[in-house]
Amino acid sequence: MGLLDRLLGRSKKAAGDLMNDQQLRQEGAHQERAGAAEDQAQLHEDLAREERQREASERAAQDTTNP
Repeated sequence: MGLLDRLLGRSKKAAGDLMNDQQLRQEGAHQERAGAAEDQAQLHEDLAREERQREASERAAQDTTNP
């Protein structure tokens, strides 16, 4: 959803520039930042999930090699 928000925000900013509508431009900038934040949050969640899976795999491997 972050990508869509970034694209919509960028479009609103451009529309605000064309129509000289500062409120629309600010709304677009806010939506674009929110989309970028969502993307960053998802990236960190994915990295954390990968780290948890790696740790679980290492523990499982240690449990099978250490009776």
